[in-house]
Amino acid sequence: MAKTPDILCIGAVLWDIIGRSPSVMREGSDVPGRITRLPGGVALNIAMALKGFGLSPALLTVVGQDEEGAELIRACDALGLITDHIYRSADLPTDRYMAVEGANGLIAAIADAHSLEAAGAKILRPLERGTLGTDPFPGIVVLDGNLTVGLLTDIATRTHFAAADLRVAPASPGKALRLLPFLDATRATLYVNLEEAGLLLKAPQPDATKAALALRARGAHRVSVTNSGAEAAFAWDTHIVTATPPEVLVTRVTGAGDTFMAGHISAEHAGADPETALGTALRAAATYVSGETPF
Repeated sequence: MAKTPDILCIGAVLWDIIGRSPSVMREGSDVPGRITRLPGGVALNIAMALKGFGLSPALLTVVGQDEEGAELIRACDALGLITDHIYRSADLPTDRYMAVEGANGLIAAIADAHSLEAAGAKILRPLERGTLGTDPFPGIVVLDGNLTVGLLTDIATRTHFAAADLRVAPASPGKALRLLPFLDATRATLYVNLEEAGLLLKAPQPDATKAALALRARGAHRVSVTNSGAEAAFAWDTHIVTATPPEVLVTRVTGAGDTFMAGHISAEHAGADPETALGTALRAAATYVSGETPF
């Protein structure tokens, strides 16, 4: 019998291949380090973190019927995530993401999420069939920018999401503009960093506070803007709260934004006020980048 989720995570579920070195790196660097493979992707990273906060997320995505896909599904099941509604494609391979990180942060990354893009609206079939309960879905729905512009635009107006609390994040600055359909959505919360905010606003922003206010003025319903270790901001209606992340030793960066988003969602789900939710999210991300959490 399928489990009932309290939150949907829609987007990339794939294998992360991460090379990390304690050395400062630049273009052409060839240094010793460690290479790991672990379950990842924006939707999966957020789902894993949400599970760590006590929620029961379900994944809507595509995973191939190849051995990598079977292994990935087993890994997600072992983590306690709901995988019953994942579209398993016989024709598409399981997606992958590769990144290189140095002591000075993320050096480069390539996201091979072509199967997710090719699958398109097929990943939403469980909503159409009513197998996820009430239609429209009444809970929190996490969306990531690995979905195509067409599908994100469709979701912004699709009746299956008319009652949903949409939480949207770009997968990377290169995909930030995919969030444009949600600037006019009356129920979407956007989670972006300072660079992504500047891309959406078509102008670099000096800090998170000004970026959050500008995005609200542009039409965003609610918006969170982070700025690495500098002050972050969350804006809604005519209000804004700000907070500075705790100082920690950074040991990893891939997935930090996803953990921040999960921390914020879980805090709000538990009834936290905006200031408390922002602080919870920043502490969760700081703990993650310090390497102290398993997700």
